[in-house]
Parts: sequence; structure tokens; C-alpha cells
Amino acid sequence: MGVSHLKINLAHIRERATSGGWIDFVVFEAKSAATGESGNANLLALLTKKSRALGLKVDQSALAYSHNGRIQYYGTKSLVDYLSRSSLPKWTHEIDI
Repeated sequence: MGVSHLKINLAHIRERATSGGWIDFVVFEAKSAATGESGNANLLALLTKKSRALGLKVDQSALAYSHNGRIQYYGTKSLVDYLSRSSLPKWTHEIDI
């Protein structure tokens, strides 16, 4: 049997932090197939680790997915709050898992 790969869209963004300085964050277009919060937590940890291994600087990360026709976010609370007030970022990279 062959190994299947899944491509995930991501946005790697750098914004000025409210406290000054810069914050680098990644938003992944993904949702865990597993039910419950632990599935999303595990997926976010995996994708964040893979992004860092590719050389991306990641201070905060989140998942973005559609649920009942609305975009939902899961991840670092301050990033989720920021994303909820702004629009979905444009995808800048793809990552294989």
C-alpha cells in the first residue's frame, strides 16, 4: 500500500503586536477528523511543529475551518480573537502531512 499525503493550506503572517514588536503566526486550513477538542489540539501541534521544521517562525498558530457555513477558529486564544475580528487570511504556503 502507498502512503497518502494530504496538502494543507496555510497563511504565515507577521503583524505588529499590541505591545510593540512583531508576532509571527500561522493559520492552517484544517480541522481534525477526530471528535472533541483533543483532535484539534493534536492536529494543531503537529502542523505547528512541521511548519517550524520547514523554517517558519511561529509564535502563535490556529486552525481555520468551515462549520455550519461559518468560519471557525481553534488555537491560541489571542490569535483566535484577532482572526475573529478580521477576515480569513490569504493562503501563502502548502504543507504536506
